[in-house]
Amino acid sequence: MPSLPPYLYLFIINDMMKRLISLLRIWKSPVSMLTGVLLYYLLKALLPAGGNAESAFYNVVSHFLQPSLIFVMLLLSFLRVDVRDLKPHRWHIILLAVQSSLFVLSSVVALLIPPTTVGWRLMAEGAMLCFICPTGTASAVIVQKLGGSVSGDVTYIVLCNMMVSLLAPAFLTLVEPHAGLGFMTEFFMIMGKVFPLLLFPLLVSFVIRHYAPRLLERLLSVPDLAFYLWLVALALAITVTVRTIAESDIALVHLVGLAVVSALCCMAQFRVGRCVGRRWKQPTKPLSELPPSALYPNGYVDAAERSAITAGQAMGQKNTVFAIWMGLVFLNPVTSVVGGFYSIWHNLINSWQLYK
Repeated sequence: MPSLPPYLYLFIINDMMKRLISLLRIWKSPVSMLTGVLLYYLLKALLPAGGNAESAFYNVVSHFLQPSLIFVMLLLSFLRVDVRDLKPHRWHIILLAVQSSLFVLSSVVALLIPPTTVGWRLMAEGAMLCFICPTGTASAVIVQKLGGSVSGDVTYIVLCNMMVSLLAPAFLTLVEPHAGLGFMTEFFMIMGKVFPLLLFPLLVSFVIRHYAPRLLERLLSVPDLAFYLWLVALALAITVTVRTIAESDIALVHLVGLAVVSALCCMAQFRVGRCVGRRWKQPTKPLSELPPSALYPNGYVDAAERSAITAGQAMGQKNTVFAIWMGLVFLNPVTSVVGGFYSIWHNLINSWQLYK
């Protein structure tokens, strides 16, 4: 049988890689989560349980790799939008008020539940994570495909990050206080970890945009960089979460409860976001920013639907890697599983929205 020319082998390999990447894009969330689960069992087989190597690995992941990946993903999102385009509208303020109120309410519920009532306490803390978690960095991509406003979405990401940086440390300190630390000490300790992580990327993006144009061009020339970083971050987050579940004595009913809580919170936030955006619609932007799907036959843009799309994604799609990290570091570590569940639900909703 005659052998194929070498260039045909390269062509076949290249075609297979493209197909693999395309398949990975479609099933990105499940594949990344499965990778995280497999990585946990691989590490369990290679590293001695309870040994220094295992502890060192998970400490590096939780305290260095995850925060670093979140920082870089936010930076890449902010680099794609000019600061002059970030103009708050009424729906931004109303949505922030709704999201912060839901977080405060769930925090109060968690405080009222005795620590001995483990199940209900976990449900309340899971709801806290779902409500306080900032908007996902990938939301701008979905917003653009659905015909929403990218600048409006990124504006909410910035405002939401500011709100989370101030509100989360206060209530996380109250709900899960650490022995031997006063309220203000723990408050500033948590803020010192959350505040730079969420807001420094905005400052760095401003510096790069104005003083490092070559670096900006290089970073923006890799359109899939944030996508691959997100896959890595989610896989690592799932690995740590699986370890937490495996080493805890949590009952199956509590895991199911967290899955249900995350699903209800996810659907509610998408719905509330759409309602707020439609009620307090944002004036339309230049037509050059919009895809053809956002235009009516007469050439005008449906401002109400466009705002509904943007606000729905801004409140419904979450930075689930950040939620997992917060649960592991600041709350009962088992609650971090809601981040994994929430990632499944919001990806299912986005897939349905893109399909219809």
